[in-house]
Amino acid sequence: MSRPARISFVSLGCPKALVDSERIITRLRAEGYELARDHAGADLAIVNTCGFLNSAQTESLSAIGAAMAENGKVIVTGCMGAEPQKITSVHPGVFAITGPHQYESVLDAVHRAVPPQHDPYANLIPPQGVKLTPRHYAYLKISEGCNNRCTFCIIPKLRGDLVSRPAAEILREAERLVGAGVKELLVISQDTSAYGVDLKYAASSWRGREVRAKFLDLARELGELDVWVRLHYVYPYPHVDDVIPLMADGKVLPYLDVPFQHASPDVLKRMRRPAAQERTLRRIAAWRQMCPSLTIRSTFIVGFPGETKDDFALLLDWLDEAQLDRVGCFRYEAVDGAVANDLGAPVPQAVKEERYSRLMARQQAISAKRLKRKVGSRERVIIDEVGPTVAKGRGKGDAPQIDGAIHVASHRPLRVGEIATVKIERADEYDLYGTAIGY
Repeated sequence: MSRPARISFVSLGCPKALVDSERIITRLRAEGYELARDHAGADLAIVNTCGFLNSAQTESLSAIGAAMAENGKVIVTGCMGAEPQKITSVHPGVFAITGPHQYESVLDAVHRAVPPQHDPYANLIPPQGVKLTPRHYAYLKISEGCNNRCTFCIIPKLRGDLVSRPAAEILREAERLVGAGVKELLVISQDTSAYGVDLKYAASSWRGREVRAKFLDLARELGELDVWVRLHYVYPYPHVDDVIPLMADGKVLPYLDVPFQHASPDVLKRMRRPAAQERTLRRIAAWRQMCPSLTIRSTFIVGFPGETKDDFALLLDWLDEAQLDRVGCFRYEAVDGAVANDLGAPVPQAVKEERYSRLMARQQAISAKRLKRKVGSRERVIIDEVGPTVAKGRGKGDAPQIDGAIHVASHRPLRVGEIATVKIERADEYDLYGTAIGY
């Protein structure tokens, strides 16, 4: 029998796109395709693109070009696939283009390019599917698309309106992942706290009972799986308050990833974001009162069209008051088709850079102060990397790839995926350092 067809794969963009890549690869492996390490050794290349920002589109076009040069037969999928003319104008010879989360269309294109040679006895796929993350953590996507119309974002145009998965379907996937050894579930979507609104919170059957497709109900059920559950992309709707007691009780991690984006009411109004920053500060204080160990991370945009010196000064003052644990910052980047481009005078690039530097310096001091409070405490740490004498892991307040790390000295070798108790001995602006005292 001739060898199975081999496919190379490039996955760009956010964790939501990574989950799409995992699903496509799982289907390909189930049909007998093999994965190639490089384009040149493959029968076909697939590039899962990101199209959120113009810089991301440039990166995607570069990746497509590399695949075309090294292989010649390329299928393009992902967010940029929603605007195929942008791809074909640069790379007219691509074999096929599909939009985001169009798994069947990707498989159809693969079948046309290189028909499968499925052998059910040789091609066995684990129940949890093929994962592109380390074995001890996995992304759990609970919905596609978004109903918000933030003026700087074209995700609804690329991925459509909110489409939630039934709660039982999500919980079955989570159970399979836990059964395969996953110790941390990272719950993701475009708007996690809007989960289920499109389903009118309809219930589905899970373990002999009905579970509503609702943010709180899903979080509560995931919390019963006895693994770390981390909530990402949580818009600060009022009902988010209800999940904080689950964090205080240890059912889900005391961690909220809330994209506040700005603090100036004028900027927030032009962004079409909630604009009551004082109320947001009161809610943050209330969350911390309910759950003192809560870690809050957020992202902000500087240089939004029309942002004034006063708007930016208000943002810095707000950060001083909010005392967020983790902050990411983006310089505003005009995106083709985004309403925001025409909502105010463009902020010069030099001003964007200056504001970015000032915000990050301000937040660095806040982060260092908050981390210093943990010196002398004992933290549960999940190990991501191991070395000869020091391992690198994360505490309950640290998400992979985006937050800080905890560097752990140990009297015995630690294993990737192990959860150890660590005494924190020192801190810097972003990371903690300590010694394992329990396993």
